[in-house]
Amino acid sequence: MNTKTNIALVTGGSRGLGKNSALKIAQKGLDVVITYKSNKEEADKVVEEIQSLGRKAVAYQLDTKDTKSFEAFVKTLGDYLEEKTGSRNIDYLVNNAGTALHAPIPDVTEEQLDDMVDIHFKGVFFLTQKLLPFINDGGGIINVSSGLARFAVPGSSVYGSMKAAIDMLTKYQAKELGARKIKSNVVAPGAIETDFGGGRTRDDAQINSMIAANTALGRAGLPDDIGGVVAFLCTEDARWINGQRIEVSGGMFL
Repeated sequence: MNTKTNIALVTGGSRGLGKNSALKIAQKGLDVVITYKSNKEEADKVVEEIQSLGRKAVAYQLDTKDTKSFEAFVKTLGDYLEEKTGSRNIDYLVNNAGTALHAPIPDVTEEQLDDMVDIHFKGVFFLTQKLLPFINDGGGIINVSSGLARFAVPGSSVYGSMKAAIDMLTKYQAKELGARKIKSNVVAPGAIETDFGGGRTRDDAQINSMIAANTALGRAGLPDDIGGVVAFLCTEDARWINGQRIEVSGGMFL
């Protein structure tokens, strides 16, 4: 019997969708590594919650915009894993970390666009590249995209475009990594009530009502609506799902 415990790495796992995904993954019986950008206290709380579920967990600081830091991060991660498991490898990578930008096209600055490219595309591309030698054959990559890559909402041109790039990158990953039986899929949330983007969906009643009116299930999403889908993709039950974009939006803008 194979008693190996799989390990998932979730970037941006200290809050919101990343936190919920990390907890749901732990509930599936996996050990979890999370990263956080600045809030160590919140990250440590997530680690404690995962450990309370009987799984191993650790949190590391990582700015996914800073590609020059990736090599040192991968070494630190590998040293930890080798000490704890005898192997430097992980099984699943969840590219979740990100930030919002809400600005009309005429107002977007070059610096803002560069930041979004670095965080949402370049960072995802090169962190995955650095980790590829350490993802076990038969493992998986889950890239978090957005409903904004399917429909256009004014003010989200840059963010939506970056997520559309992630959707296509995922197909290339699936194709190129297929020989190693590594699956790559997209989970694309709709509007979710978190602190993301300054909490606009959660805290602005007018925006929340607009979303609910344009969603078939009649409300904005919650983190609990998303994490279980990410966790499912980190299981053997999802072994034949590859190169797919799974939108989890309650039927937004159908």
